Amino acid sequence: MQLLIRLIINGVAIWLAAAWVDKINIISPDDGTTGKIITVLVIAAIFTVVNALVKPVIKLLSLPLVIVTLGLFLLVINALMLWLTAKITETTEYGLRVDGFWAAVWGGLIVSVVNWVLGVLVPDGDD
Repeated sequence: MQLLIRLIINGVAIWLAAAWVDKINIISPDDGTTGKIITVLVIAAIFTVVNALVKPVIKLLSLPLVIVTLGLFLLVINALMLWLTAKITETTEYGLRVDGFWAAVWGGLIVSVVNWVLGVLVPDGDD
């Protein structure tokens, strides 16, 4: 159940990033609402896997840069994870499209903030 909640939170965050940043688009061959929701959930699942497998390694390798920049390099890491998700989904006719580094930075910032806010609002079940 917890995984499903996290997946929905990531989906909402990516959808908001696509809605608020001009150069981030969600491409779906089906114009219906169900098709778009499924596309967003697939993108969120890929984003979750990328964050679980790749992000810890990148954070560890870039730890000196994170320390020197007082954590601001984490924005670049978030942008890279969003960009990597877009590159993985580019091989299909649907998915996430990110055009440019600054679009990825803004999208990564939006995804981080939305994940944090929704993570605070949704209980994690550790009580």
